[in-house]
Amino acid sequence: MRPEPTCPRCGRTAVPPNARSADWTCALHGSILPLQPPASPSEEGLAVVRAHARVPIWLTWPLPAGWLVTGFLHAGDEHTGARAAAVALSGPGLTAGPADLLLISEEVGVGLGARFAGLRGSDPGPGFDTGPAHAKIQAEGRPVPLWSIDAGPDRAVYAGEARGRWLWAILWPAAAGALMADQLQLLDLREPGMDLDLPFGAPCPRLGGLFET
Repeated sequence: MRPEPTCPRCGRTAVPPNARSADWTCALHGSILPLQPPASPSEEGLAVVRAHARVPIWLTWPLPAGWLVTGFLHAGDEHTGARAAAVALSGPGLTAGPADLLLISEEVGVGLGARFAGLRGSDPGPGFDTGPAHAKIQAEGRPVPLWSIDAGPDRAVYAGEARGRWLWAILWPAAAGALMADQLQLLDLREPGMDLDLPFGAPCPRLGGLFET
């Protein structure tokens, strides 16, 4: 049975538009953009997100040694388009055991990044970008500063802005945050000519649910 769309902020089942509301809604958060079931780590799964994306689909390229693409997410429907998109990556940790990285691009207020970061609000919150940046990456050749956000002991969270949208990098376990010291290079998989030979792995358990293509 195909999973139903959910709230990107809390995971509750999303209620489709009806006679009472023209929007998708959540019992807790009101009007939302529906989070679609995770798309499989495959060319077909990427095609699903690419067909709807109105925000960048960021991928670090080249991938860190031994890392694989392990899933895709998007929030939105056929009318709104995808206003949030995420790419999951998994690979060997820098210390011990496996690690996961979720790269999320989203419009203000969607709340997908905050959910995976473990935050209560829909965005990083006021004052997160005060002081010097804690990490710097390159997004299509342009420098993007990122600030670390305290999100608890089990993950490392970085947030900033690229192309006028929030950019989140969320890593598990927290020690995997050391990967951000490598000044990652990001590409937007929506761009023409992005015919990359992506290595795919098993679905990332962080995304949860059943994977759909």
